[in-house]
Amino acid sequence: MSSIQVADQTFVAAAPDRVAARVSVPARWRVWWPDLVLGVREDRGEKGIRWTVAGPLTGTMEVWLEPVMDGTIVHYFLHAEPTGATTAGSASLDLAGLNHARRLAGKTMTFEIKQQLEAGRPAGEPPA
Repeated sequence: MSSIQVADQTFVAAAPDRVAARVSVPARWRVWWPDLVLGVREDRGEKGIRWTVAGPLTGTMEVWLEPVMDGTIVHYFLHAEPTGATTAGSASLDLAGLNHARRLAGKTMTFEIKQQLEAGRPAGEPPA
């Protein structure tokens, strides 16, 4: 099991293809995860994208897009280890803090997309 384990989800009132168009922009990856080096492992189009992760963490990350009713559930997963962490050295790491920071980075990403794609939509109204 990885030391960094993040699994989160957010509903966005927009079609998966519109969400995928936002998630697939490499320039945004550097904003959302500025310290990580991401390599596309699998671009799944409307279903999301999977990356390998390097830098201060080594592992995998995924944004899976699930169509639900009139929108999309954006699932965010990160499974990684701090780079260079040994069993003895990892005891000194604040793993709870590292997990929390990575969960917040995922929420920043999903809330940015949600804000952009739902802008101007009255609550309770279907997506444009």
